[in-house]
Amino acid sequence: MSPAASTPAYRRLSVEERRAQLLDAALTLFAHRAPEEVSLDDVAEAAGVSRPLVYRYFPGGKQQLYEAALRSAAEALRTCFDEPREGPLLPRLARALDRYLAFVDGHDAGFTALLQGGSVVETSRTSAIVDGVRRAAAEHILRHLQVSEAGPRLRMTVRMWITAVEAASLIWLDEDKQPPVTELRDWLVEQFVAVLAVTANRDEQTAAVVGRLLTPADG
Repeated sequence: MSPAASTPAYRRLSVEERRAQLLDAALTLFAHRAPEEVSLDDVAEAAGVSRPLVYRYFPGGKQQLYEAALRSAAEALRTCFDEPREGPLLPRLARALDRYLAFVDGHDAGFTALLQGGSVVETSRTSAIVDGVRRAAAEHILRHLQVSEAGPRLRMTVRMWITAVEAASLIWLDEDKQPPVTELRDWLVEQFVAVLAVTANRDEQTAAVVGRLLTPADG
């Protein structure tokens, strides 16, 4: 076989493929370093392209690239709670948390920077992206609870729990990922039931949800 025949043919990436390549490189960097510590040169090097090419796809520079990467990460987080509404609820919630915590584990410093804020590239738009993930997670959970119109107490309880999950995730990273992730997941599921039970004492809608939740099938 001739050298020419053994060399793979070069394939030019489409616009969508190149953009995805750059976003993947940026997400990998943001996953392990704070956003302000990542430069366009770093992204170009990680993607194996030139800095002008990065600017061609993201003419707004680092801010535009960060927001695009953040939207990509946000979409991944949203899908964590996109669980089929079949079978007992608590195992469904556990599976969703497994995916969520796997994302946290894989993105480490980037997840911390994302939720803690304070980055020089943080704006009202990036804050809205993060809040959108929280709202989407709450809507997923309420649908799993078979609630079409949540009252203020139930909605507040679900959103408070989501905030607690975020806080626990940050502390877990800070504590060298202890306790083990499966123990953390089970603990968070138990906390979900507990906060619903407290609200149920003051809210009939939540009491009905808890009644469905704690059936023998859910254990």
